[in-house]
Amino acid sequence: MRLALLGCGTVGGEVVRLLHEQSADLAARIGAPIEIAGIAVRRLNRDRGDLPVDPALFTTDALGLVKRDDVDVVVEVVGGIEPARGWLVEALRAGKSVVTANKALLAEDGAALHDAAAEGGGDLYYEASVAGAIPLLRPLRESLHGDRITQVTGIVNGTTNFILSAMDATGAGFAEALEEATELGYAEADPTADVEGFDAAAKAAILASLAFHTRVSAADVHREGITEVTAADVASAKAMGCTIKLLCIAARGADAAGRETVNVRVHPAMIPLTHPLASVGDAFNAVFVEAEAAGQLMFYGRGAGGAPTASAVLGDVVAVARNRLAGVRAASESAYADLSVRPMGEALTRYHISLDVADRPGVLAAVAGVFARHDVSIATVRQGSAAAGTSGGGRDDDAELVIVTHVAPDAALAATVGELRGLDIVRSVTSVLRVEGGF
Repeated sequence: MRLALLGCGTVGGEVVRLLHEQSADLAARIGAPIEIAGIAVRRLNRDRGDLPVDPALFTTDALGLVKRDDVDVVVEVVGGIEPARGWLVEALRAGKSVVTANKALLAEDGAALHDAAAEGGGDLYYEASVAGAIPLLRPLRESLHGDRITQVTGIVNGTTNFILSAMDATGAGFAEALEEATELGYAEADPTADVEGFDAAAKAAILASLAFHTRVSAADVHREGITEVTAADVASAKAMGCTIKLLCIAARGADAAGRETVNVRVHPAMIPLTHPLASVGDAFNAVFVEAEAAGQLMFYGRGAGGAPTASAVLGDVVAVARNRLAGVRAASESAYADLSVRPMGEALTRYHISLDVADRPGVLAAVAGVFARHDVSIATVRQGSAAAGTSGGGRDDDAELVIVTHVAPDAALAATVGELRGLDIVRSVTSVLRVEGGF
């Protein structure tokens, strides 16, 4: 089996190393040896250390490598939308099997890849695109194919989980925790894709597509990052017996007209310490799947890094190589359900709202009236003195209200917060976080 590797950075280098170190085992598992036909890179003269590969295999002509007749499998670990999309579509239309870790491409235009795979008759595998080495996507599209998945909730970005875990453990603010994550190599020099939720949103789209047999793109995912999460939010969560995580949530449910739809969102949320995801710390990932027959399933492990991602890539390589030797292909894309995506405003959730208010009679009744006008039920109210130095100048006649709602449509909750901001008695809305999971 001849393999073309597109990209030889952190992940690509680990793929080469594992192919070399495990060559005998891989040949035994597949039924034929794997040979590297070529490796496409941006720069030929880059120092790649002691990588166990013939330098003559390197090329800057990725498209030419993909088009070669002696290539059976194309592995892409370059990332980005273009030119990767063009390379993979070319390979798939030519009947080659493709293994990719490219979450951004799959989330933006996975349809083009699936259509090209159907046209050419090759396999398209992408286990490494979500949660690194954790075997997650194949169980969703194969092991649970006979079940009905109702919700997928996950921590799928290691950088943000490290930051929030550090804030919870030390009481640090976002900026300090991000600085630590950068120093330790968990965060990129430009962490925008992670901390603003773009990375998690791409993964959420892939998970929702597989779980609900519906094409979901990154544009369908409601996205919020963690840059507005404060040390005060973390402390308030602790007081409630909760912790804060950046969650991706994909849920099946009915819309206002009773039609079955899906809702897909990424945002920070408070979850109770009793929830299985609450104990997932450091840069680990975990995904919690709920299905009608199987019940609750948990997938946990390292979600990033060269070696874990390469492990997932090699697992896919073995699968597609076996299929080619047997003259079969894997099950094609399952998008028969074609459910519409429910807007975020219709998603059912709960809010945790912190208010600095005037400390005088009638304030609580006025605030409660706002919730009532939007048909939002209050679950708990906690009152204390507002911290000195907050908006309002730390005045002695200020108080703090912390309100947790019952479940309501997100649009009604957002409208409630909007009206609260306009009240004279509300000095400021200091924090708004969603609350997920029962407690």
